[in-house]
Amino acid sequence: YLYVHHGEEAVRHVFRVASSLDSMVVGEPQILGQVKEAYSASKTTGSLGTLLDRCFSHAFAVAKKVRNETTIAEGSVSVSSIAGDLAKKIFGTLEGRRVLLVGAGEMGEAAGKHLRKAGASLFIVNRSPEKAEALARELDGHARGLEALSTELAQADVAIASTSSTRFVITPELMKPVIKARRHRPLFLIDIAVPRDVDPRVGEMEYVFLYDVDDLEQVAQENLNARRREADAAERIVTMEVAAFERWRRSGVLKPTIVALRQKVRGTLEAELERTLPRLSGVTERERRSLDKMIDAMTNKLLHRTISELKSHADTPEGEALLRHARLLYELEDAKSAPQPEPTSDGVQKKLAPAKGKS
Repeated sequence: YLYVHHGEEAVRHVFRVASSLDSMVVGEPQILGQVKEAYSASKTTGSLGTLLDRCFSHAFAVAKKVRNETTIAEGSVSVSSIAGDLAKKIFGTLEGRRVLLVGAGEMGEAAGKHLRKAGASLFIVNRSPEKAEALARELDGHARGLEALSTELAQADVAIASTSSTRFVITPELMKPVIKARRHRPLFLIDIAVPRDVDPRVGEMEYVFLYDVDDLEQVAQENLNARRREADAAERIVTMEVAAFERWRRSGVLKPTIVALRQKVRGTLEAELERTLPRLSGVTERERRSLDKMIDAMTNKLLHRTISELKSHADTPEGEALLRHARLLYELEDAKSAPQPEPTSDGVQKKLAPAKGKS
C-alpha cells in the first residue's frame, strides 16, 4: 500500500515511525535502523532536501528522547529474545556459559544472536550438519551433528530447542543417561519449538528445569502490554516535538518573508525618492540622511500591522495562509529564495546612498 501524508501529518508520521509507534510491535528497535538506512540512502543519492534533512534529523532526536524518557523499548516481545533473556536471568551473566542450540532454523538463529551478544559460548546441534556449520560460522559457535545431542546436553548449562520436528527430540529416555552424566548438575531446557521439541515429562525429572513456548509467550504478552501503556507517554512526546518542528518550519518562511516585505516597500519608496530628487535643488548630505530615516520610518509604519499579524499567527496553521496572502498582495518572489539584506561590517543593513548631483 502507498500512504500519502502532507504537512504536519507527514512530520507526525515520520516521528511516530522513527519512535516505533507505528510498527506492528510497539517499541521495536529495528524500525529506527531501517529509517536511518533510508535517510542515508536518500542523502547519498542527493534526493534529500533541506526540509526533509531537518525533519529526519529531528525524528532521530525524538526517537532517542522517547527511549530515554519512557520504557517503551524495554522487555522483549519475541519468543526467541525472551528465551535469551531467561537464560541471562537464570545465571545473572552468560559470560563463559555453555549454551546448546538444538536446531538451526530462524528461531534458533535469533536466540543465538541474542545469547552471543551476552557472551555465551554457543554449540549448535542439527539434523543437517551443513546448516549447523553455517549457523556456527555466523554466530562464532561450534557445530555438531544430531548424534551428538546427548553428549552436548551433558555438558550444557542451558539448552534451547527450536527444531521443526513433528516428534519429540528430547525425551525422558534420552535424558536419563544425560542426568547421570551431569552428576546432579541442574540443566535448564527452553523449548521454543511449535510443535514442542521436549516431552513435557522431561520437566518432571530431577535436576531438569523446563520452560516451554507457552511460558515465554505469556511473558511476551505482558511485556507488550507494558509497552502499549508506555505508548501514551511516547505519543505526548511526539506531539510536543511535532509542534516544535512546525514552529521552526514556519519561522523559516516567516523571517525571509518579512525581509522581502521590507525590501519591497523600502525599494518602492526609494524609487519614488530617486524620481523626485532631480526636481529638488540643494539637497545636502544632512538632508539626505533625514530622507533616509524618513523612508525607514515610513516602511515601519506601513508594514507594522502586516508584520504584527504575521508574527502573532506564526505558530498556527492560519499563519501559513497569511504568509501566502502577504506574498501575493505584495507581489513577492518565493520568500524562501528571497535575498537576505546585505550587512555592513557592523551588521547593519546598508542604507540609501547619497544621490548624484548637488550636495
